[in-house]
Amino acid sequence: MIPTNISKTLFTDIANQFGTPVYVYHAEKIKEQYQKLLSAFEGTNTRFFYACKALTNINVLKYIKEIGCNIDCSSVNEVQLAVTAGFAPQNILYTSNNIDFSEIETAQALGVNINIDSISNLKKFGQKFGHSYPVGIRLRPNIMAGGNLKISTGHKDSKFGIPLEQIDKVLEVVKETNLRITALHIHTGSEIKDVEIFAKGIEVLFDIAQYFPDLEIIDLGGGFKVAYKPGDEVTDIEKLGKKVGEELALFEKKQGRKIGFWFEPGKFLVSEAGYFITKVNVVKDASTTVFAGVDSGLNHFIRPMFYGAYHVIENISNPNGPIKRYNVVGNICETDTFAEDRELNEVREGDLLLFYNAGAYGFEMASNYNSRYKPAEVLIRDGKAQLIRKRDVFEDLLRNQVGI
Repeated sequence: MIPTNISKTLFTDIANQFGTPVYVYHAEKIKEQYQKLLSAFEGTNTRFFYACKALTNINVLKYIKEIGCNIDCSSVNEVQLAVTAGFAPQNILYTSNNIDFSEIETAQALGVNINIDSISNLKKFGQKFGHSYPVGIRLRPNIMAGGNLKISTGHKDSKFGIPLEQIDKVLEVVKETNLRITALHIHTGSEIKDVEIFAKGIEVLFDIAQYFPDLEIIDLGGGFKVAYKPGDEVTDIEKLGKKVGEELALFEKKQGRKIGFWFEPGKFLVSEAGYFITKVNVVKDASTTVFAGVDSGLNHFIRPMFYGAYHVIENISNPNGPIKRYNVVGNICETDTFAEDRELNEVREGDLLLFYNAGAYGFEMASNYNSRYKPAEVLIRDGKAQLIRKRDVFEDLLRNQVGI
C-alpha cells in the first residue's frame, strides 16, 4: 500500500457528505512535491511550470500559483484558465501542438511564453511578429522514452515537434523573418526513470544552441516518474538537479553566456496528491472470477483501460477483512476493468474502495459516456475538505444541446 497521511475516516466522511464516486486532492502533498523539486535543483537557474493538462480545476490552479509555481499550458483555453487563476503572463508557458495559428495569436496577445512545434506556424509567426516577440521552438529529438508508446512523444515517428533533421529549414525561417528564438524545447515522454534520457536531450539541444544567438532557455519538458505501487522506480530528481547544474556551468564556460533550464512537471506534482473513491454496487461470484462492481467506470477514470495503468486500491470500509482476490470493474457498457486478480480485504456490497495516484489525468479525462454524471471534486487543505466542483445533475447532460 502507498502510504497517505490522510485519515481513512476523512475519506469515508467525504464519501458520505459528497457522494461517490468522488475525486479528492490533498493540497499539502502538491506543495510537498514542488518543494522536492526546488530542493533538488537548488543553486541552478531552473524554473518549473506545472503542466496543467494533468488537472485544471481552477482551485488547484490558484493553489499552484500560491505556492510559487509557474504554469504550462497545452491549449489556449488552458492559457485563459491560467490567466483567470491569476498567473502573470511571464509565468505562463504555452506549447502548441498541431493547432490553428489563431490560437498562437491569442496567446501572443495575452503576453505569455510560447513554444511553436511546426515550420508552418513558425513561418506565420515570423511573418507577423518578426523580431518583436520572443518565441521558443519545440523540436523532436528522435529519442525513445516513456512508460509506453502512448506516452512517448520524442521518438522518430512522433507527431510532436519539428524534427531535428529539419533544423536547416528552421534557420531559414529565422533568417527570412528575423525571428528572436529564446528557447529550445523538447519533451521526450512521460514516466522517464533514466536521468540519462534528460542528459541526452541536453546534449542534443546544446549541439544546436550555437545557431541561436538570442537563446536564453533550454526546455526539457516533463515526464518525471512517480511511484504507482511500493517498490516502483522513480526519477532521481536529485541526480537530475546535479546534472543540470553541471551542464549549466559547462555551457557558460564553452559559450561564454548564461542560460536557464525549464521543466514542465504535471503528474509529478498532482498524481500522488489525488484519490478516487468509489462504492461497491455488486459483488458477483462468476465461478472462476469474483467481480467487485463499483459505481464508476472508464467514463470517470480511464487510465487503467487506456494506458494499462496500475493503481493501488484499498477497501477502506473493511481494512481488517480477510484477503481475497477480485476483478474490480465498472458499471459502463464496455469492458472497463480497473484491476484484475487484485488482492483486497474482503469486499462487500456498499464498501468504499479508495484508488491511489488519481490526481493526474483522472477527472481531467472524464466524460459523460453512457450519460453518466461526472463526479464531484474535493480539496483537502489544512485538514478540512472543501467541495471544488459539484457533481453533475441531469440538466448538465442537456446543457448546450439545441432543439430542432
